[in-house]
Amino acid sequence: MIPVSPPGAAEMRRAFYQLVLIRAFEERVLTLVSDGSIRGTTHPYVGQEAVAVGACLALRADDWVVSTHRGHGHLLAKGGDPNPLMAELFGKAGGYGGGKGGTQHMADFSVGFLGSNGITGGGIPIGTGAALSAQMRASGQVVVVFFGDGAANQGTFHESLNLAALWHLPVVYVCENNLYAMSTPVREACAVEHIAERAAAYAMPGVQADGMDVLAVDAAMRPAVERARAGRGPTLIECKTYRFLGHSKSDQRVYRSRDEEAAWRARDPIARLRDAARVHPGLTSAALDAIASEAMVAVEAAVAFARQSPFPAAAALTDGVFSDATATTSLRCAS
Repeated sequence: MIPVSPPGAAEMRRAFYQLVLIRAFEERVLTLVSDGSIRGTTHPYVGQEAVAVGACLALRADDWVVSTHRGHGHLLAKGGDPNPLMAELFGKAGGYGGGKGGTQHMADFSVGFLGSNGITGGGIPIGTGAALSAQMRASGQVVVVFFGDGAANQGTFHESLNLAALWHLPVVYVCENNLYAMSTPVREACAVEHIAERAAAYAMPGVQADGMDVLAVDAAMRPAVERARAGRGPTLIECKTYRFLGHSKSDQRVYRSRDEEAAWRARDPIARLRDAARVHPGLTSAALDAIASEAMVAVEAAVAFARQSPFPAAAALTDGVFSDATATTSLRCAS
């Protein structure tokens, strides 16, 4: 296995920009939900940014990612555009799904983002199928599947990992263990202490990584991506992380203590990467401040884009909706 080299200055700059972009985007979305600009709810990724950024840092542009209901950060880390992402949350025509998909259902195939998914564990078999496609086409692509600790208890998790191991598929399964499935502590829902231990049942490597540290996630990902691309099969990586906020906008977090939250906030991934980045001469405090400002400007530009984008036309309501007339006729005859 090739030794993992630490990211260079350009990669550190990119990672720091993406961390701040995702954090600023999610915090801005929360204010927009509160003032009614965005309808419904949202599942903030605040605190978990290092997992998405560290995982995508190890990927090629043509590699694929499959996401979850908490997917804004994954899309941005894979190179997604904050403008159509924000517009989609506003329900506007300029959004990734034309304003009809919303926070949990959007994709950008141009950057290899195969979509978020509102079903717990729903993206795991999709990513496994995408990896089978890459293998059959001999494309050299790798698929990364993100999911939470709660999804690791779904049948789709076990079925998918079993098939991926049997067929040596080019896929990396990344479990974002943020310690809670909604309000249920992982210790009350999982019989093993570490979800990575489950990899042994499927004859694949199981790796634990500090999900609050971009560099630790990147270091765990690179050998797994190399293994997948070389045809040696899948890896399960468990990133221990923490969502600083609630499961969704309305969650008051009564199931965990503020002392616990403070302890995890002390490990903020943005502050940790900022400290690590300063080993590069060009990444001074002033340079990092400028990068952070650039990211925050991009978020405000996305809000402006979303506000200016029109709502979908009424005629677009059925776009992308299909009906099999033959099947409908057969059902009528059967009844």
